[in-house]
Amino acid sequence: MKSMNLITMKPCCRILIATKSNSFLGLPFKKAHNSFSTNSSNFRLNLRQKSDFYSYPIRILGSGRIINGKQKLLCVPNSCWGQSRVFSGPIGASKRGFHAIASVASDFRNYSTSVETRVNDKNFERIYVQGGLNVKPLVVEKIDLDEHAAGVDGERVKNDESVKEEGEGQVEVRGGEESEAVKEAWKLLENAVVTYCGSPIGTLAANDPNDKLPLNYDQVFIRDFIPSTLAFLLKGDKDIVKNFLLHTLQLQSWEKTVDCYSPGQGLMPASFKVRTVPLDDNKYEEVLDPDFGESAIGRVAPVDSGLWWIILLRAYGKITGDYGLQERVDVQTGIKLILNLCLSDGFDMFPSLLVTDGSCMIDRRMGIHGHPLEIQALFYSALRCSREMLSLDEGSKNLVNAINNRLSALSFHIREYYWVDMKKINEIYRYKTEEYSTDATNKFNIYPEQIPHWLMDWIPEEGGYLIGNLQPAHMDFRFFTLGNLWSIVSSLGTPKQNEAILNLIEAKWDDIVGSMPLKICYPALENEEWRIITGSDPKNTPWSYHNGGSWPTLLWQFTLACIKMNRTDLAKKAVDLAEKRLRVDQWPEYYDTRYGKFTGKQARLYQTWTIAGFLTSKMLLENPEMASLLFWEEDYDLLEICVCALKKSGRKKCSRGAAKSQILV
Repeated sequence: MKSMNLITMKPCCRILIATKSNSFLGLPFKKAHNSFSTNSSNFRLNLRQKSDFYSYPIRILGSGRIINGKQKLLCVPNSCWGQSRVFSGPIGASKRGFHAIASVASDFRNYSTSVETRVNDKNFERIYVQGGLNVKPLVVEKIDLDEHAAGVDGERVKNDESVKEEGEGQVEVRGGEESEAVKEAWKLLENAVVTYCGSPIGTLAANDPNDKLPLNYDQVFIRDFIPSTLAFLLKGDKDIVKNFLLHTLQLQSWEKTVDCYSPGQGLMPASFKVRTVPLDDNKYEEVLDPDFGESAIGRVAPVDSGLWWIILLRAYGKITGDYGLQERVDVQTGIKLILNLCLSDGFDMFPSLLVTDGSCMIDRRMGIHGHPLEIQALFYSALRCSREMLSLDEGSKNLVNAINNRLSALSFHIREYYWVDMKKINEIYRYKTEEYSTDATNKFNIYPEQIPHWLMDWIPEEGGYLIGNLQPAHMDFRFFTLGNLWSIVSSLGTPKQNEAILNLIEAKWDDIVGSMPLKICYPALENEEWRIITGSDPKNTPWSYHNGGSWPTLLWQFTLACIKMNRTDLAKKAVDLAEKRLRVDQWPEYYDTRYGKFTGKQARLYQTWTIAGFLTSKMLLENPEMASLLFWEEDYDLLEICVCALKKSGRKKCSRGAAKSQILV
């Protein structure tokens, strides 16, 4: 039995449900008061199905904070109909960890205590959510960091008490004298740290003291914070990462509405800001204000946020050895909600994830709507992470099966249809069109005239890459760096394809790296193509920003991919190139021109993920054994799984067996 202490504060908070319906959770209202109860042994909120509810007195257990000589309130009712915002105290201290279990917030759209989702007409998962769909901590359990949280039914795939893999949970930083660029980078990164209730929770997107109009660059972005988390973890500082994971998990359950419509449960915010809200008697409250896309340019939901959150959760466990965080009930529920959102049945015929334009790092109109490679690589990684971290029990068995099926289908789809090299391009060049059969060669009815003239001269004899997008009668032949790099890291590509991608980057070094690593995509959209596809976007002009700009933050993904493929020479060359300029140029967000010679015309200076990406790259090169905790090797078991069921229907057998033979050669 682990020791625990409860910190109780007053006043109590009452959540009042305002509704036009005469029922809540499918039960009729009666004018009676029933309180949610807590059990000190497991700290779960028990919602008894036989109880009736009208209002909900809730005892708030948390960590208080003294502001202006008075105790700070931790629960502030929201005026929004049917919702109360609950703000927890600080999570994660230097020697003690705080274990936030569950909370309640009303959801007038769905009053169920479980979420049922269907995949292929099979009920593969029933998620238990303590106290309703919206989960925000009400109970904080104070535990020693060396003790793991209990409360997950069933056995985990990996037991914390079992022997860890070599290198896991042991952070050793080596290297000689730090350069001036490294010293300045660490100072800037630490100055960019954002605190919430006295604890570090993230880093600002940019921290330029001379920027008077920061727009949303003064917020904490999930995707932007990833390289910062790795830099902190590799340095041995895990508190800020743990705090970030837990607080963003709370935000996942908040009400998300754009023009009276709410997106699916499980969506993670693109960013959040710590705001100070004045209260009575000269008191104030720190609150987290998330943006789920309702304030973003174009009002696009951040599809990649939830995928990066899952990837980070695995990295946290691998580097620190603290797998107890993954096992918590609320964390397991958060993983499942994200997966349910991604694995929901739809009209799509492909295993790749269908998204709108601007739903990832390229968050403006750039013609990537459909099935962009970046999203598929992150989706594949998140599925592999989830398979490792999910508790194995009867409730998750069908979900794990759905994950395995999707992984198998997705890897085959990307490897088979997204890959291009000299041989494949020549094959497309000779395609016949309008084929109607189950064994058609040109399955997507791609017209040979779609092959751009630049590609025929640009593609090297040795090397290849995964195209940016694939849809019926459409192939986007642009080279998107993040998608290709993360395909290497996650083993979405075959070992030969991964090697060929780095060979292409080496052969086309001037185009993809140039004067500053690395191009976000190549080539840029120009002239009429730019006007039609971007809508004449003045920020995405040719060779600028997302349209062929050079982004130093991509350096850490490049370094990780190079270490995996034993090409550290390429990574060192790129890092040395960046180190010569970044400090002098004041750590800009991106660079412009074909070869990245000039600082971007609208680039923010002292961009945090530029700084963190550089630091993470340096640390990975100094400690290459740590990189093995962040990438995946080929999973040959996936090649044995075939979900197409063609054999049973009497149709032609799929080519997965042939693909496996090619990989093993």
